[in-house]
Amino acid sequence: MDSLPGAGAEILTDRVRRLISKGKCGAQEWLDIMHEAHKLNITTSATMMFGHVETLEERFEHLVKLREVQSRKPESAKGFLAFIPWTFQDVDTLLAKIRGVHNLTTAEEYIRMIAISRIMLPNIINIQASWLTVGKQVAQLCLRAGANDFGSIMIEENVVSAAGAPHRFTSTTIQQAIREAGFEPQLRNQQYEWRALPAMEEQTINY
Repeated sequence: MDSLPGAGAEILTDRVRRLISKGKCGAQEWLDIMHEAHKLNITTSATMMFGHVETLEERFEHLVKLREVQSRKPESAKGFLAFIPWTFQDVDTLLAKIRGVHNLTTAEEYIRMIAISRIMLPNIINIQASWLTVGKQVAQLCLRAGANDFGSIMIEENVVSAAGAPHRFTSTTIQQAIREAGFEPQLRNQQYEWRALPAMEEQTINY
């Protein structure tokens, strides 16, 4: 294994985690696991799922904790390669059904989060816009607000789609969206190393 996904971060405060994800590890344990991975020269990513029960202060606390872990990585390690904030999708979730918690995050608020992430995380190179949860137009604006990664197509994605995320892209339309925003698409691998675009692109649709 040479990389570790950063899912499950949610909001890195135990108050929030007790309310939305009791079965998951505590905030410090998640951070410790990432730090140990960095010490082993395993690259990781980090997410933030917001727009539910967290406060603005807790969002900032999340960013500060990620920045601190990244600052502690060995000099030779890359550590967190990317940060991906995405909004809570509330369709058919227990938070919505039992607690009445719904995602009220606006497009402007998401774009602001991307911009703040770029400022707060100077030691994490890549900030990814979550087109899957916010859609094409908002993700395009994020490329002007601090994001340098549009994300990718997904062969299989179940969690967010099951909670109501309706957005879809093919390998062709995701490139078109990037060009429409005024940028040149670049294919990469998991390690953010550039790859040449294949001559014949497969039309893979995210489900």
